[in-house]
Amino acid sequence: MTPNQPRLVGLAQLSLLTTAPPNLVGIAAQAGFDFIGVRVRPVTPSERPYNLQPGSQMLKETLARMQDTGITVRDIEFLLLDGSDQRDAWLRMMEAGQALGANSLTVAGADPDSARLLNTLTNMTEDGRNFGITPTLEAISYQPVASLAQAAKIASDAGCQIVVDALHFNRFIGARGAGQWSELRAHADIVPLLQLCDGPAGRPTSREALVLESRSEREVPGEGGFELAEVVASLPDGLPVSAETPSDRRVAELGELGWARRLKSGVDAVLADADTLRKLRALTPAGTK
Repeated sequence: MTPNQPRLVGLAQLSLLTTAPPNLVGIAAQAGFDFIGVRVRPVTPSERPYNLQPGSQMLKETLARMQDTGITVRDIEFLLLDGSDQRDAWLRMMEAGQALGANSLTVAGADPDSARLLNTLTNMTEDGRNFGITPTLEAISYQPVASLAQAAKIASDAGCQIVVDALHFNRFIGARGAGQWSELRAHADIVPLLQLCDGPAGRPTSREALVLESRSEREVPGEGGFELAEVVASLPDGLPVSAETPSDRRVAELGELGWARRLKSGVDAVLADADTLRKLRALTPAGTK
């Protein structure tokens, strides 16, 4: 990122999961976002699928809205790498992503066989070069690849990248204490995107509760117990961020646009706090507290 260029702020599909991509583009533009993430493949059987394959009507509508608004697509999702042969699935996703202008595809590691997972991700990374799309491995607190360190090691070996999700970073039981910030900084060179949300400081006590929180009960950035300004300040200045903050209850209360505007305001406040934190540190002599 060049100096003085504004940081790009996006709206992730999970924040408005039932909003079709063409409408998500319009909402993102009205709320002041720069880009969106798009779910080109459903994660659960209950999710509404969005057909964004080349030649589809929805792709045409999405591209037209993008051209009208200036909103871009930065990342597509989501593939759970479970050890099965999923090459056809990721190739179709990459076709859709290329058509949308995306440059990353988010995946998670559900395969307990680490050698097989590495082989899968290496093959996926190789395929992605033909589409201009790099897999980004996300550590998810209730999956076999749960920690940032795990994800970074596998991604580095596979030649791809990682995406940092503030929820799962905070929910992983090992992400506690001062060491978590140095860990973020250590892997910053392979992080193309930071996903922001907030939540209670206390970690849910069951896997079921973790899943529920992750998919439908996150809090507005800056309104929970996460140290989000510290997370942002530990990564490169200007790194694109995306609001990934689903809340079925508050979407119902505020409407899609109202929720998007609430998220943009929250993200802006967190980024301002992070900038203040950086400036304070720059004024503090090394070796002092």
